[in-house]
Amino acid sequence: MRKLSVLSLLCLLLGCHRAGDSAKSFTIAVIPQGSTHEYWKSIHAGAAKAAQELDASGVKVNLIWKAPLREDDREQQTQVVEGFISQNVSGIVLAPFDSYALVRPVEEAAAAGIPTLVVDSGLDSQKIISFVATDNKKGGALAADEMGKLLNGKGKVLLLRYQEGVASTRAREDGFVEKLKSAYPGIDLISSNQFAGPTRETAKQASENLLTRYAGQIQGVFTPNESSTAGMLLALQDINRAGKVTFIGFDVSDTFIDAIRKQQLQGIVVQNPFRMGDLGVRTMVDYLQNKPVSTRIDTGVMLVTADNMDSAEAQLLLHPPLAKYLQ
Repeated sequence: MRKLSVLSLLCLLLGCHRAGDSAKSFTIAVIPQGSTHEYWKSIHAGAAKAAQELDASGVKVNLIWKAPLREDDREQQTQVVEGFISQNVSGIVLAPFDSYALVRPVEEAAAAGIPTLVVDSGLDSQKIISFVATDNKKGGALAADEMGKLLNGKGKVLLLRYQEGVASTRAREDGFVEKLKSAYPGIDLISSNQFAGPTRETAKQASENLLTRYAGQIQGVFTPNESSTAGMLLALQDINRAGKVTFIGFDVSDTFIDAIRKQQLQGIVVQNPFRMGDLGVRTMVDYLQNKPVSTRIDTGVMLVTADNMDSAEAQLLLHPPLAKYLQ
């Protein structure tokens, strides 16, 4: 059962109500880390699908999607959460950029009787109702396994990390490093302390620096998200090394699919952000209707390669129905 704060109980006794608290009508704010990556568009489409289908079933969901302008802007994402607290929304679905920086506003929302469900990346708080996300450590381990097999257990590999403070990519990086060291001791991880930064452009610059520093030494590369993968791919293409280095990336874009077909990428670890957005909204609505919800929901992860990319399972992940739900 849903726990009511003192403030919420007082409101009930006095007859006041929040926006969306009338029977079967809810206002839900969805706050991603950004809006430009295909990944966030997929979460948006999944959330919109849930809202449309719930509406058709008689549960009115007013979905508000608002992203910070920059994907590395902790302060602005905090301000977005605080703004929705002041608007008294029914609930918040949040993909926190920072696992610590967003704790305070989320716990302030809980104190105001506004529940938060976290998607994509973890938050270091007990005040959330559920965590709907990929098993990111498993995703990193899948990448390490593929790398180890393609290199026959030998060679020099580098990891280009994403950004400090992001729980989801940190788990992927940790999963990759741990699996590589435990299962493939003949592979030398020659660099794992450099960060790509928030955009494709910053990732390209960081990639160029690494490729210059370790010129001629590298047999394999792993990058843990869409922008870091895009930046590394551009850097490898610029020096005519794409396809000559075993490269495993993370997340989906049409560019990556094309690169796999051209053998410039050997694989991408693919999440299901469309399902993440869908389940995030549905789970929040269940909670608001006093239905039991799971505290952790795994949305799945898959390694897509040239061998399986045309399968029905892979195609559903590579081409989610964005246009149908994002008008």
